[in-house]
Formats: sequence, structure tokens, C-alpha cells
Amino acid sequence: MPEISFWQFLVDLTNPQLGFLPRALIVAVIASVVCAVVGCYVVLRGMAFIGDAVAHAVFPGLAVAFALQVSVLLGGAVAGMVVAVLIAVFSQRERVKEDTVIGIFFAAAFALGLVVISRVEGYTASLTSFLFGSLTGVSTSDMWVSLGAGTVVVALILGLQPWLTAVSLDRETARSMNLPVLALDLLLYLAVTTAVVISVRTIGNILVVALLVTPAAIARMYTDKLGVMMALAAGAGVTGSVLGVWLSWAYDTPTGATVVLCLTAIFVLSWLFSPQQGLVTERIRNRASKERMTVDAGSR
Repeated sequence: MPEISFWQFLVDLTNPQLGFLPRALIVAVIASVVCAVVGCYVVLRGMAFIGDAVAHAVFPGLAVAFALQVSVLLGGAVAGMVVAVLIAVFSQRERVKEDTVIGIFFAAAFALGLVVISRVEGYTASLTSFLFGSLTGVSTSDMWVSLGAGTVVVALILGLQPWLTAVSLDRETARSMNLPVLALDLLLYLAVTTAVVISVRTIGNILVVALLVTPAAIARMYTDKLGVMMALAAGAGVTGSVLGVWLSWAYDTPTGATVVLCLTAIFVLSWLFSPQQGLVTERIRNRASKERMTVDAGSR
């Protein structure tokens, strides 16, 4: 059993001396919802790589912001958006595939980040919290920025859902329908960037791709409808984040890693027991079907 029960965790959330704890939980929940909604398109388009790419792309922005003593969220956002624009523009040419362009620019951004870090003194401690997440690193301003940016992203994704879906399913057909494919690609990349940046404080730069992909993959096992998939993914993400923050607090483990492990556990359970796609469920259903056929054959 955890050293701190879930009930005690809820009590600690109301403790004024532990003000960082509810802020961390709120930001983790916001990040999980935003990542879940955006992540449905990431999974739909087979773009899991983009989450990893953007997470690496914000790295030089974090380092520069730290060196200049300005908001690291702002620095990460600017760096991620620059790379997102570059990826969107360069991937419009069919001769070079999208994943190739992503690989080129995320490697370049990460390399730039390493160069910047090598020139900045005293970055090591802050680097650890940004790589793996931290309960104590979330400020009140971070919380409000995450809420505002997250609300805008979710509203845009939901408002442009038909267009984004059309581009995700068939880009050539979308072009023939005169849809602004470049603008929609850019919007999706910027949405991923925003989701990554607001997740950095609690989940961490390295592990944020799991928050983009895993909840959407969980939801995909339960439905084929995109709207339902987004709702289920958000629910899975929130559940994993709440459990992860609690267990991180109870066992003093890295927040991001604990959240990711909780989400992975939910994924494995869904893979085994989801009503339509679960491995165990399917075998039980097949066994029951065979037994019915045997009974029917014996009764003839």
C-alpha cells in the first residue's frame, strides 16, 4: 500500500503549506486533456514521431529562456513554434516525406539545445525537472497560462474538426476540395507544440510524447468515432494523471515517469479487456461461440 493513501492525498491538496501540489495536479489534468484531444489526430495520422520531435524542439528554447532569466514556457513555445512552422512548410513537397522532415528538424533543434546548454552555467538542476517533470516546479502563472493556452487549443481543434479530419484521412482529396492543407497542418503542429509546452512542468520534456499517444491509443480500442475517441482519451489521460500525481507524491518518484507508467497500465488493461478489441475478451467470446456451435451441432 502507498505510504500516503488517496484520501490523505486529497487532504494534502487543501493544505495551504502544500500549495504547489494542487497547482501541479491542475496543470497535469489540463495537459492530459489538451494532449488527449490533440493526440487523437496524432494517432489518426500516424504521427507519434511529431510529439517526440516537438518535445526535443522546445529544448533550445528552454535553455535560452533559462540563460536570459525569462519564462521557460515562453522560450519553449517560441522554439517549438519555429520548428513546427519549418516542418509544416518543408513537408508540403511530396518528394521528401513528412517523417523525414520531422527527423531532420527535431535533430537540428536538439543539437542546438545541447550547444546552448554547454554555454549556460547552473542549468543542470533545472534541466532535470524539465526532462522528467516535477511537482514543485509549477507556479501560479504557469497554471493560468496552461489553462488559457489549453482552452484555445481545444476550442480550435473541436471547431475545425471536420477539416482536420479530412486532411488526416486523405490529403489529396482535401486539396481537391480546396481546403487549406498547409494552414491546417500548421495548426496541428502548433497545437502539438502547445500541448508539449504546457506539459513540460509536470510530465517532463522526454516523457510528454506518452501523454500525446497513450490516451488516444487507449480510446481507439473502445470506439471508431472521433468525437467519442477524444472524450475517452481525455478521461484516460485525466485518470492516469491523477493517479500518477498521487503515487508520485506518495512514493517520492518522478512525476512524469509515474504518470506515464499509470497510463501504460491502463493501456495494457484495455488491450487485454476492452469489450470489442481486448485479447482476453476476444478469446472468451470465441470460446463461447465455439461452445454454442458444439451445442447446436449436438442438438441436431
